[in-house]
Amino acid sequence: MKLNTSIRKRFRVSNKVKKVAPKDRFRLSISRSSKNISAQIIDDTKKVTLLSASSIEKDLKSADKVNKTELSKLVAQKLAKKAQEKNITKIYFDRGSYKYHGRIKVFAETLRENGMEF
Repeated sequence: MKLNTSIRKRFRVSNKVKKVAPKDRFRLSISRSSKNISAQIIDDTKKVTLLSASSIEKDLKSADKVNKTELSKLVAQKLAKKAQEKNITKIYFDRGSYKYHGRIKVFAETLRENGMEF
């Protein structure tokens, strides 16, 4: 089966992060579309999603009209708050096929400001 470039890139980045990362950390997987952004914290040893946050959720959807960068900040703050409630501070960042630029960069910086380590 021949894979296209974007699938190969996502596979390569995710697998490299999984191999290099220590086992005491969880993986933060992020995905974005042209309008929305979502993220989830995953335990790869148990293959279970621990937490998730998305811009599609009702409380963020009902907020005032904000641009996509501000929406990324709101989702990151919500995810950081949920992670602190479950005592998760150390994660590793799986950006997938997205460049560390724009909304992805703002998301990561907001998580760092809210006490997450990666």
